[in-house]
Order: sequence, then C-alpha cells, then structure tokens
Amino acid sequence: MYRHSHQLLEGTIIKRKTQFTMDVSYNGREYHSHCPTTGNVGDITLDERPCLLSESTDKNRKTAFTVEAISLNRSEDIEKSWIGINQSAANRYVEHYLRNGGFEAMVGKAQTVLREQVLGASKLDFLVGNTYLEVKTPLQFLQINIPPYVKRKNSSPFSSVDRLVKHIKDLTKSLQTHQRAILLLCFLYDNPGFRVTQPSTRYKEVSDLVFDCLHRGLEMWQANFRVTPEGVALGKYFQIDPKSLV
Repeated sequence: MYRHSHQLLEGTIIKRKTQFTMDVSYNGREYHSHCPTTGNVGDITLDERPCLLSESTDKNRKTAFTVEAISLNRSEDIEKSWIGINQSAANRYVEHYLRNGGFEAMVGKAQTVLREQVLGASKLDFLVGNTYLEVKTPLQFLQINIPPYVKRKNSSPFSSVDRLVKHIKDLTKSLQTHQRAILLLCFLYDNPGFRVTQPSTRYKEVSDLVFDCLHRGLEMWQANFRVTPEGVALGKYFQIDPKSLV
C-alpha cells in the first residue's frame, strides 16, 4: 500500500468557496482549506459531504488543510467509502505501484521508471522501460451510484479537451520509436468500468482521434485505487475495451 506521510483526518465540508478553496469543519472548528481540483466533482454539491484532510506542514501557507477525498456516505456512518479528488496526487500513487510491481500485468516486471518526459509538444508523465505512459484522473462525471440524499446540481457538457488531444497525439507518435504507449485512466474510487456517459462538446473530434490512435497501437487502461485515512491501495486494473468508448 502507498502510505500517507501522516494519517488523513476526517472532517466535513461546509462550503466550496472558490475553485481552489473550501471551508471545512474539523474537530469542532472551521478551517479555510485548499481544494486540489479546480473543476466539478461529478454533478454533486460538495457542501455537507464528509471529507478527508491532509494537514499542511508549511506554517506560512494560508490554508491549514488540503481536502484529499470526499464521501457519499452520511457523516454519522461509521464505515465510509472515499472518492479521492486530489488529481495531481494520482501520479504519486501510480509511481509507487510502478516501482513496486503493482502494474506488472500492464508494463511487465520492475524496470526503469522516469518521470515527466518531454515528447513533442507534451510533457508525458512516465517513461517505463520502453513505454510512454500518461495518467488521467477523470472527475467531471462520477461513474458510481449517487445516493438520493446527496444534493446534485445541473452540469454543463465538458469542453476542455485540448490538453488531452495533445497528449493522445504525442503518445501515439511515440510508437514510431518505442514499443508501447499507454493512456492510463485512474479512478480514486471503485469504478466498475469506464464508459462515455455524457459526451463533451467536442466528442466527435476526440472519439475519432482516439479510435484512430487505438488502431495505430495506443493502449488505454483503467486503474481503480481505494483511498483510506492510512493510504491508497491499488485495486483492479485492466485494458479498456474500445467498445465501451462508443
């Protein structure tokens, strides 16, 4: 298991103030905290959701905590399942399991793992042996059952795909000199299987590109992680069936 440097603390979100901040309640006090994702977390309202907090060790930082995960359980539930919302942290989890044999079925036995490799116009997350690997952590749409007591809001179609398109193109170009290229979709909760449920405003453009790149050898994989106060465990991971992208 990937272990947090300090155990995460359980609190409750009072209100999301801005893209980058939330007010949270912890141990009877209210704290201004960092929100590590700038976009929506599905179509749910985060107010009143239980959350996991990491405490900052930087005394000069304006926010005492970072909200690492939220739960769809009620606050009074003793056992909770968590949805990680720290998308940048996903690379740390992936690197840990790459270096410790967790992804052997995907990339083979332990080998050289390099971070942030420049390729074309992109900086890709990993070069593992002879395989470029780019990590994406979708949060715009939650592919999980939402309990009826969780407040929801209207969501607009996703349109910010330029970075994704650039990375897919450069990943596929790498096949000219490398054996494999992988786009790894990471879910910081138990997603039964990635599927396109709410197409973006540029769905046709992106889907045509993805299918062309898959035909040319790009691989798409999914990995599910389980976030707990103690650490992050790698659950199942598997290659995505292109039929699920239709």
